[in-house]
Amino acid sequence: MLAPNLQRPHRVDHLVIAEMVERGSRALDVGCGDGALLQLLSDTKDVDGRGIEVSRERVNACVARGLSVIQGDADRDLVDYPDDAFDYAILSLTIQATLQPKAVLEQLLRIGRHAIVSFPNFGHWQVRGRLLLTGRMPVTDNLPEAWFESPNVHLCTIKDFADLCQVVDARVERAVAFNAWGSQLGTWLPLTVHNLMGEKAVFMLTRKWASLSPRNADLSANTINGASP
Repeated sequence: MLAPNLQRPHRVDHLVIAEMVERGSRALDVGCGDGALLQLLSDTKDVDGRGIEVSRERVNACVARGLSVIQGDADRDLVDYPDDAFDYAILSLTIQATLQPKAVLEQLLRIGRHAIVSFPNFGHWQVRGRLLLTGRMPVTDNLPEAWFESPNVHLCTIKDFADLCQVVDARVERAVAFNAWGSQLGTWLPLTVHNLMGEKAVFMLTRKWASLSPRNADLSANTINGASP
């Protein structure tokens, strides 16, 4: 097992993803970056983790730390994985940087029994306000690059992603939104409030035809952490 990463605190979405993942399961982290999530899952849940990352430099850094990571692109290389190869297929803060988000999400649902996706919410009130007041693409702590430098090509809102879940016939098992301070928004709040106040969101999905426990059977793509809009 890898030693814990003590250099910096874990990202909030990574902590929630780790909470969602079952101990001892198999997970594929797509766009794994520096491997922080893979290491967290190994440290806390004894997960058999694999990673795919487009940057050769980051792949080398992950491998040097003992992580099982290969170079690959989410838009092109997920088709090479067999059906149900993993318990969880994870995409953290990456789907907005893919060229074909719908196709990538469909591949995640095919590869994993569960798909977990986190993303920045372009519907957050700060983003709306800066666009309204300045007439320019917003630059925030959550979206720090100028439009001409940003890797993000398909920004979406929480409502947009919930709609996409319906389009790809995915069932939302759990969804969590966070405010700018990293606190989870209340489960009693409607989807509209999460879309306005949530800076980031994490969705855990399954295919609608997959077996579900009774606890999750009544959740739909219009729920946020169990609260109806």
